[in-house]
Amino acid sequence: MKTILIIEDNQDVRENTAEILEMAGYKVLQAENGKAGVEIAQNAKPNLIICDIMMPVLDGYGVIHLLNKNHETAGIPFIFLTAKSERSDMRKGMEMGADDYISKPFDDIELLNAVESRLKKNEVLKAEYSQNVQGLNKFFNEIQKFDDLKNLSADRRSKVYKKKEVIFSEDNVPVFLYFLIKGKIKTSRSHEYGKELITTLYKEGDFFGYHALLEEKPYTETAEALEDSEVCLIPVLRDLPSGRKI
Repeated sequence: MKTILIIEDNQDVRENTAEILEMAGYKVLQAENGKAGVEIAQNAKPNLIICDIMMPVLDGYGVIHLLNKNHETAGIPFIFLTAKSERSDMRKGMEMGADDYISKPFDDIELLNAVESRLKKNEVLKAEYSQNVQGLNKFFNEIQKFDDLKNLSADRRSKVYKKKEVIFSEDNVPVFLYFLIKGKIKTSRSHEYGKELITTLYKEGDFFGYHALLEEKPYTETAEALEDSEVCLIPVLRDLPSGRKI
């Protein structure tokens, strides 16, 4: 049974959300504020967190910030539940690592669809695949089970990136799924004071760049070759007004 933590200061919203999820077969934990929510998340390690933004003691941004600093909770799927629908609020949350947004008021189908989709995608992210072409084929088949990723093309090509060459940049829209055949790749984020923060180092046999595909949003980091590297590129087909694909 999957465990979901709801962090919401409004008792009616919190209990109604919990009731819907429990009826769907999930185990539900509840917290009335951000501070209590962080403590429960660190102790219980839920499979998913649904968190309001505007709360007393510690708001939703503070919650995700603290959870991301702990490697044991940083990978937990995180959905913001909020009545604030301004684009700037949504962008700030996504930049901090939120996986999705549900705007209040919402219905039970909208809630359950968001939860189920996020849990399934997280299972794919956590799965282990062989570090070879067979592993690439298995990964490719798994992610095509999601309706939003069925436009991944079966056509593939490899490209050699020279040392220090950028593969993709922050805010770019994903157009490829990447598989590192040979070499080393790093991803990094720009610090507000211009410094570079390295987020991940990839080695031969690793997949990268697929988080943005699964989360349906632009890249939040830049990928760069640490040495001459050969990368397999799987293009994402996108519809054009004429009906053609790119």
